This record gives sequence, structure tokens and C-alpha cells, in this order.
Amino acid sequence: MTGPWSVRRLGEEDWQLHRSVRLAMLLDTPGAYGSSFGREVGFTETTWRERTGQPVFLAEREDGLPLGTATLLRPEPGTDAEIVAMWVAAHARGTGVADALVIACRDRAVAEGAGVVRLHVMLDNPRAVACYSRLGFVLDGTCGDVPGCSRMVATTHGIAPGR
Repeated sequence: MTGPWSVRRLGEEDWQLHRSVRLAMLLDTPGAYGSSFGREVGFTETTWRERTGQPVFLAEREDGLPLGTATLLRPEPGTDAEIVAMWVAAHARGTGVADALVIACRDRAVAEGAGVVRLHVMLDNPRAVACYSRLGFVLDGTCGDVPGCSRMVATTHGIAPGR
């Protein structure tokens, strides 16, 4: 913990919290994700519970206020790990929350034996590009699934969790 907050993995029982944070991020930065508030607001409880099957990390203050979230997606064992649905609330940006979420995802990927972690970033978000670069990610020249989006990758070989 680098402040009066911590990062934890959400479980299936946290589906309502996950739903609230996901919908807030879709309202806050709608162009940054491959989905929309209108689409996801109608998801069922079952869908939200299923979404916590992938590691969903939440940064939150000691009083429970959500500060940010990130999901480590690994569709099948042996595939590259990918950080998706990364978001930090406006009031928490610049406080180390983004770093802690990326490190939590990377540590999980290392623990699962992933050799590579990738993510997509909007190129018009220089703070995000700088954050990921600082944490060892490099742009690989691959375009993302929406205009202005590019992929960054980092290898995990030789990385000890927490570093």
C-alpha cells in the first residue's frame, strides 16, 4: 500500500461493486473502451458474476471508496496475458493507483507463468502511455480495436512479483 488505500482482487460476491465501478468508468471515459454504458447497464447478475472469473483488481480507499480497476484477461492457459478495463477515477489520478493496478495484474501474470503481458492504450492519453512505459511496457506498432489505440507489451521473464 502506497497510501491510505490498497488493491485487492474482487470475487464473485463483489459483482455489484464491480458493476458499479465498470459503469462509472464507461461514463467517465466512454471512448476508451470497446463497450458502452448503454450496453452494459443491462447485463444480468449472472454476467457480472462471470466477469469476476478473470482476475479483476480494485484499488480502494480504507473507507471503501473505489479509486480504480484493472482486469487481467487470459482466455486460455498458455496464451499471453492482457490488461484490460484499466481505469483510475479522476480524483485518484497521479497518486500511484495506476502503477499499483498494473503491478497487481503483472504479478498475477507472472504467477500464472505468462511470458508476456500486453495492453492497449489510447495514444491521446500521454499520462497512460508514460505510466505503462515507466513500468516496462513498449509500443509494439500494433493498432488497437478503436481508432487512436495502440498495443504495448512487456515481457515477464525474470520479473519477481512486486518489483
